[in-house]
Amino acid sequence: MLWARLPLCSHSRPSTGGWQPLRFDGGAFHLKGTAKLARALLVLRLCAWPPLVTHGLAFQAWSQRLLGSRLSRALLRASIYGQFVAGETAGEVTDCVQQLQVLGLLPLLAVPTEEEPDSTAKTSEAWYEGNLRTMLHCVDLSRALVDTRGPARNSLMQLKVTALTSARLCKELSARIQRPAGSSELNPERLAEAMDSGQNLQLSCLSTDQNQHLQASLSRLHRVAQHARAQHVRLLVDAEYTFINPALSLLVDALALRWNRPEEGGPWVWNTYQAYLKETQKRLERDAEAAHKAGLAFGVKLVRGAYLDKERAMTQLQGKEDCTQPDYEATSRSYSRCLELMLRRVSLHGPLCHLMVASHNEDSVHQATKRMWELGIPPDGPVCFGQLLGMCDHVSLALGQAGYLVYKSIPYGCLEEVIPYLIRRAQENRSVLQGARREQALLSQELWRRLLGRKV
Repeated sequence: MLWARLPLCSHSRPSTGGWQPLRFDGGAFHLKGTAKLARALLVLRLCAWPPLVTHGLAFQAWSQRLLGSRLSRALLRASIYGQFVAGETAGEVTDCVQQLQVLGLLPLLAVPTEEEPDSTAKTSEAWYEGNLRTMLHCVDLSRALVDTRGPARNSLMQLKVTALTSARLCKELSARIQRPAGSSELNPERLAEAMDSGQNLQLSCLSTDQNQHLQASLSRLHRVAQHARAQHVRLLVDAEYTFINPALSLLVDALALRWNRPEEGGPWVWNTYQAYLKETQKRLERDAEAAHKAGLAFGVKLVRGAYLDKERAMTQLQGKEDCTQPDYEATSRSYSRCLELMLRRVSLHGPLCHLMVASHNEDSVHQATKRMWELGIPPDGPVCFGQLLGMCDHVSLALGQAGYLVYKSIPYGCLEEVIPYLIRRAQENRSVLQGARREQALLSQELWRRLLGRKV
């Protein structure tokens, strides 16, 4: 049952008795063809099988040897690649996005670049410059795919910082930031000035080579943000591992100083906050208040987080205190508190505060839609929702049909590059994949209904 649209445009506080929750019961599956529903059910069941996720790259190599490259590629394209990837060419991506837009969904393009620390080719300046060109093209494609005259007004895309700067440098910067004394040189203002002016940056805490790489990295980030602003595309910066997140936040803060000023129409640069980290709520409160005091717009992508197992393993190896929430329930409570915090700020600061509720959890989505109604935040306003392409369609479709802004995170690129990326993402999102049993049940129910010719 979809609630009435009219009260959502009111900024007065309505009675909670008038709110009715969206139904995530698969009713919106009637919008999708039978072949796509069958593929989704097959792929989600395969991805919920732990051995396939753990040994995905080995399975891929084995299938190529056994079936041959051509047949192996064809099977992957018809299954996992076809389910989770928009395509390789601009035409294929456009077709995928047009199909989503018919369903009331919007694209959030993601370039699947992965640094390999042991690879000279994938840690060279030439590699980062190549990624810069790819990111600039992604900005253009993101702009071309969405009619910015519509209610969304601006396109969104994901930006991975370690595609443009070395994870090793980020690790070094993070270590220095986290020292008790820190480093007075490592402040957003100085980096923002270096971005804007292009002047050579010389930090005493870094070597000559590190300074040169940092300067080049700042230039790349600045060029992407500048181009994104010109093309009306908002950049959602991906969170990565905890041991480099302090450096990522420093770089994002520097970009925000330049591109999230109200006169620029920001926020153009958003950071991602991971609720499975113990410090996230305090950090979110601190960052939101700092942005407000500095007169900056503030953009947030709120996620539960995908690196839990690896974070805990690294913490144990280093003998440090565990920085993660003890269990999924604690993570959900953290997410709920962060969500409430941000929705209140959106209701107070309007267009200067934007939020993406990036979650596959039905309870979190219900909380967000109910609080938006109570706070008078319109469904096509500064709060949007995000889920992965090929997953959680029973939630995405229901939201889209109800008039909310819903984005599907869409990787694109050639099969050889994207499949290893997908396997790594699957390994990081095991709990999400294994928790998709409800979606599998709804898909199965809809397919049986069609097979037996039953009416809705």
